[in-house]
Amino acid sequence: MSASAARELLQRFPVARRFMVGFEGTRLPVEVRGLLREGLAGIALYARNFTNPEGLRALATEIRDAAAKPVLIGIDQEGGTRFSLAAPFTQWPSPAEFGAAGDARAVRDAARVMGRELAAAGCNLNFAPMLDLHVNPASPVTQHRSYGSDPELVGRMGAAFLAGLADAGVLGCAKHFPGHGDAEVDPHEDLPVFHGPAERLTRAELAPFAAAISAGVPTIMTAHILVPKIDAARPASLSRHFLTVLLRERMGFQGLILADDLGMGAIRSRFGPGEATVETFAAGADVAMFCHDLSQVGPALDATSRALESGALSLAEWEAAGRRVERVLATTQQSP
Repeated sequence: MSASAARELLQRFPVARRFMVGFEGTRLPVEVRGLLREGLAGIALYARNFTNPEGLRALATEIRDAAAKPVLIGIDQEGGTRFSLAAPFTQWPSPAEFGAAGDARAVRDAARVMGRELAAAGCNLNFAPMLDLHVNPASPVTQHRSYGSDPELVGRMGAAFLAGLADAGVLGCAKHFPGHGDAEVDPHEDLPVFHGPAERLTRAELAPFAAAISAGVPTIMTAHILVPKIDAARPASLSRHFLTVLLRERMGFQGLILADDLGMGAIRSRFGPGEATVETFAAGADVAMFCHDLSQVGPALDATSRALESGALSLAEWEAAGRRVERVLATTQQSP
């Protein structure tokens, strides 16, 4: 591709369009406004960003006005006591409790109401359902947040949750691919390691994601986990084997791959923000997330631009990813 063609490509799919960021406070920071004008793919919101549903809706409106184009506004609403929204949002049983009941219809009904409440508050993406299996009772990741240890059950509950969100016009996000397995380390702090073989992963951890793909899941979020028997060099979020070979080619996922927050300890302790971003894009991720430290976003943007200029990142793959971002954005609700 010529230099002029590359420039034209980046006008259509600018570097910022491949990022989702979070920020502190209840008002939109100046630097985030600038990123939204440049085409930022989305914003990840947290409890720190609002005090009530009206405040969340006002902030979502502020985000949309600043973007002046379709934008993802995502939030965690899994149900239970962790990674869920406080009252007056409806309070739900945890995924573990739903899984124990085994009632997929109840899960779909709950997710439909969750979606309606999120849409009314201005959010169009829910970072749920979590499809990690709870096979280790001591796991800090899956405790209470997983539907259970049975792959078929987790896949069935996850598909029902996705259907309920879709009923309300809200995008779901299956996480965390390829699953945390029986890892004991929280990736927010350090890098978990899954020592199982590929056969175990295919039989167990990947099965719920296959069910979600069959159900039409629009987005999948990666796991920051090392699986040395498959790729000993890179965590799954930065591994081309996991994101392109396995998820895209073998499992047939055509939606949006979100690289979970690259500022987490699992990645931050081993890679700088620029290196991690280029690695995840080269691996096949569509959107890189930086949810808690805006200071990391600038170096990540700069490193991505340099990688595109040098040829370290494929422009053909950049265009394909950009088209996926636009395709998903075209399906989203952009106003409550």
